Amino acid sequence: MLQGYLGGLPAFLAYFATAGALVLAFAALYIQVTAHREFALIRQGNLAAVPAFIGALVGFVLPLTTAMQFSVNWFDFVIWAVIAAVVQIAAYFLARALMPDVSQRIVDGEIAGGAWLGGVALVCGMVNAASMTP
Repeated sequence: MLQGYLGGLPAFLAYFATAGALVLAFAALYIQVTAHREFALIRQGNLAAVPAFIGALVGFVLPLTTAMQFSVNWFDFVIWAVIAAVVQIAAYFLARALMPDVSQRIVDGEIAGGAWLGGVALVCGMVNAASMTP
C-alpha cells in the first residue's frame, strides 16, 4: 500500500534535486555577471543588495517552477530552465541599460538601486513564467 503512495518519489527527487542545483548554478552565474558582488555586499550589511539579489533569484525561480510544471520530461525541464536563466541575465542588462549606474548605487547602499534591479528581475521573471504555459 505504501508503495502506491511513493510511486512518484523518484521523479519528485529528480526534479527537486535538479531544481536546487539549477538555482545554485544560476546564483553562481548571476554573481559573476553583475558588476557588483552581492554576497560580499550582503555580508557587509548592504541592504540595497538584498532586494536586487532576491529579485533575481525569484525572477529565475518563477519560470523554473512553471517549466517544472509544464515540461513533458526532465530534459525538457532543464532546457526551459536554461532559457529562464538567459532571460534573467538579459533582465539584468536591461535594468542596467535603463539605469547605467545601478550597480554603483547598490554598492553605495542606495535601496532604490536594489529595488529597481530586483523589480525588473521580478517583472521579467513573471512574464517569462507566463510565456511558458501551454
